[in-house]
Amino acid sequence: MAEIFDVYDEDGNWIGTEERAKVHELGLWHHTVHCWLVRRDEKDTARILFQKRSDDKDTNPGCLDITVAGHLIAGETPRDVVRELEEELGVVATFEHLTAFGTVKEYAEGTVRGRSYADAEISHVFGLLTKMPLGAFRLQEEEVAGLYEADADQLISLMEGKVDRLSARGIAIRNGSLVDSVVEVTRDSFVPRDYSYYVEVFQFLRKLASERE
Repeated sequence: MAEIFDVYDEDGNWIGTEERAKVHELGLWHHTVHCWLVRRDEKDTARILFQKRSDDKDTNPGCLDITVAGHLIAGETPRDVVRELEEELGVVATFEHLTAFGTVKEYAEGTVRGRSYADAEISHVFGLLTKMPLGAFRLQEEEVAGLYEADADQLISLMEGKVDRLSARGIAIRNGSLVDSVVEVTRDSFVPRDYSYYVEVFQFLRKLASERE
């Protein structure tokens, strides 16, 4: 059954609903949620978690991305980000556990498997401080191919262009099972966005990790 999204004009006014495929074909504005997870290691260092998107995704397959992100289907609100957390990573949280970063408006075009898309998103961005070790997460194979983490300061330096690459450790799905994994990360490994988005969110997460218990 096709997913149905609420769609909006460029000023953010609701104009109706449309199927997911048509939304991405026509570049209609729709709402999404981003939730970045951060945790403190034994040295009290902020470590940011990010996912590797499934190779079957209809946009940016195989790229590194936000820890959890998803479209809001018709009638949902940003509070439904907790549904995405549980579905994609097995994280159970209430909306009150999250800290709001803000709203980001993005437009991107591309081609996947010979088919063009135009993705016009109004994204509600949140952070969540977690104590879960990597091995405790449950990955939704249809959406997430792996889950990795790296030092917040190093990720900020990467997105600012001060370093070319870094190594990130995590877990990945191999033949239906979770295995330890290491990836080399560059700026281009992530879903294409204005690099300032990543820098500002990573700074926000670093501060969140230092302030919240």
